[in-house]
Amino acid sequence: MNVQPIAVAMAILYQEGKFLLQLRDDYPNILYPGYWGLFGGHLEPGESPEQGLQRELLEEITHQPSELTLFRRYQNSKRVSYIYHAPLTVTLDQLKQQEGQDLALVTPEAINSGYFYSAKIRQTRPIGGPHQKILQEFFDA
Repeated sequence: MNVQPIAVAMAILYQEGKFLLQLRDDYPNILYPGYWGLFGGHLEPGESPEQGLQRELLEEITHQPSELTLFRRYQNSKRVSYIYHAPLTVTLDQLKQQEGQDLALVTPEAINSGYFYSAKIRQTRPIGGPHQKILQEFFDA
């Protein structure tokens, strides 16, 4: 049986040396519940990775970057991930978060530490390991 990997697209959005992360909901049925991570998600049938990411960003934060640039493509037997990057050209108060518990612009130092404090829920939460790795590779590129 030949099972196709799940396709996802995620965005590295940055502003003034910081990176936009989402504190994921604490739902046990999602990947990395309660962790900080990148925005994005699964592609719908027939969508290109860029189209899917633009749709996901509109659904999650009501914002679509005018241009996305492919950073990397990662693949294993279960998943293919397309990682794009773009500057965040609006302020946080112009975003309407519709998924997750919080969003924040996070410094590279905090990303490297693996944890970030959410002022909204008043807790320090971990950054998802794969997301941290992707961002660290982006820092080094």
